[in-house]
Amino acid sequence: MTTLSLTLVGGPTALIEAAGFRLVTDPTFDPPGDYRMSYGTLTKTLAPALTAGTIGAVDAVLLSHDQHWDNLDHSGRAFLSKAARVFTTPAGAARLGGGAEGLEPWDSKQLIRPDGQKLTITATPARHGPTGIEPMSGDVIGFVLSFEPASIPPVYVTGDTVWYDGVAEIARRFHAGVVLLFAGAAQPRGPFHLTMDTNDAIETAHAFPHAVIVPIHRDSWAHLTQGGNELEQAFTALGLQSRLRMLTPGVATTIEFAK
Repeated sequence: MTTLSLTLVGGPTALIEAAGFRLVTDPTFDPPGDYRMSYGTLTKTLAPALTAGTIGAVDAVLLSHDQHWDNLDHSGRAFLSKAARVFTTPAGAARLGGGAEGLEPWDSKQLIRPDGQKLTITATPARHGPTGIEPMSGDVIGFVLSFEPASIPPVYVTGDTVWYDGVAEIARRFHAGVVLLFAGAAQPRGPFHLTMDTNDAIETAHAFPHAVIVPIHRDSWAHLTQGGNELEQAFTALGLQSRLRMLTPGVATTIEFAK
């Protein structure tokens, strides 16, 4: 058996450990507090389960976007310097500087360990809300992690997106074994959601029929309107509960794959 370890820090932040690589998604390590945005205030309600110091250095940060505080906060920005590489949108890389690498959807970069293990990181399309939201929400990407030798199936990190034809195209191109799904049905600025709700999560589960679905970005912020209970109820109602893996913040969860 080969394994993948996932540790939820809180919000959209998770530590991924597999094949000797260590990666962090959308780093947010600030304590609870308020963040002023042009359209209102975002309120963080829970402290991270792990500190940036506890996690330590990582091979890469997978930053879906830099323009929203619930995906990159003050401590998260400081954490970027601990990563050997930082992958994000081209617009985000230009704003961040410091060697951050901008990827357009379907662009790929590769990490290679001294033992020859390779990890290809492919940027994937994402839409941070309903059609037409892009001028307000800005650019966002997700990521697919492909390991070589392929002892671990591809891992899809959705980033902040809803279900739409871009996610369906990812499913056609990659047969993911794990989907790290940014959920929460975020509603910070109107009667529409900017991240996946339970219906979107179910659509994604059906599009990736062999994947374990691991929801994150489902807590820690006041503008998230759906949490773990709603996801568990929806998956159970449709007989998909065996494919749902809920993470306990701060606790490493191992997913095993047959060789």
